[in-house]
Amino acid sequence: MSPERPEPDRDDTPGAVADEPYDSLARRILPAYGIGRDTPLELLNLSENATYRVHAEAGTAPRILRVHRPDYHTAAEIRSELAWVAALREDTEIATPEPIPTSDGRLVVGVDPLTAGGQRRHAVLFHLIPGDAPDENVPAPQFERLGEITARLHRHAETWTPPAGFTRMRWDLAAMLGPHAHWGRWQDGPGTTGEVRRVLADTEAIIRQRLSRYGTRPSRFGLIHADLRLANLLVHGDRTAVIDFDDCGSGWFLYDLAAALTFLEETPQVPDLIDGWLTGYRRVRALTTEDENEIQTFIMLRRLMVVAWLGSHPDTDLARAKGAGFTEVSAELADEYLGKQNRWWRGRSANSH
Repeated sequence: MSPERPEPDRDDTPGAVADEPYDSLARRILPAYGIGRDTPLELLNLSENATYRVHAEAGTAPRILRVHRPDYHTAAEIRSELAWVAALREDTEIATPEPIPTSDGRLVVGVDPLTAGGQRRHAVLFHLIPGDAPDENVPAPQFERLGEITARLHRHAETWTPPAGFTRMRWDLAAMLGPHAHWGRWQDGPGTTGEVRRVLADTEAIIRQRLSRYGTRPSRFGLIHADLRLANLLVHGDRTAVIDFDDCGSGWFLYDLAAALTFLEETPQVPDLIDGWLTGYRRVRALTTEDENEIQTFIMLRRLMVVAWLGSHPDTDLARAKGAGFTEVSAELADEYLGKQNRWWRGRSANSH
């Protein structure tokens, strides 16, 4: 198959991951969209995927190319993500990324490896959404709007009928904390030894107990963004767009609040951020006392998952910057969380007699 034109898309076939750099992959994908291989590319982000700004010729708006890493999503899962994103754009006032089809109408492009034993990769080209992410240094005023937008996503998910063949990952306890979790095991994260490991293990046990009791009824568990942080909003005038649905799937609705607080959990303004988020959310969708009682549990769940992510992505800039220090602070937060659980349990036991 000619590398100038990726062949029609098909699902991944298990195999060894090729060592081809993302830049090379991106340039082999561009001709499928009628874009020259030598078109300037600007790497915007390298995390689960590589995201590039494609600088087009004069008079043409830049575009965004997302090159997927292997072993995370199949082509069917990516198409399912795009189906929900399109439905949100059509059914609500929420702006979402719009994919650009290839000349033969494909939204997901597949490209074969250059080496034997490699793995098929996928990519999507999007129209550029104008705007800037909210200032994360002063997030409190932004969280009320974030909560409202999140509730609109959840309300849409509750009433939307996915198309035939829709398939996305499931964010349940097995997928978040199990031996084959999507982001890896927190036990393999940086600095997970000694007392830190013991505290985090005790925290995992409480999380499992509480969320097993909380359950996955439809009012609590459904299609979520799963990474709806301020960094994944783009504000342009009076319009706010939601981007990066790569992690979307079935999960607890309140997990989206925990995701919004990623890397902010130890800051003193967290209570105000949570209050703002809940105020905005309740404008659109109701929450029960039972829901709100689990907020801290979801925050600690997300924290354990990020520890796992840092361990499974050691070569990323984020993992190098956070390192074992993130895990140590996680253990401090976990110790505080466990203290609250002990007080809650003692009170519950006293009331039962």
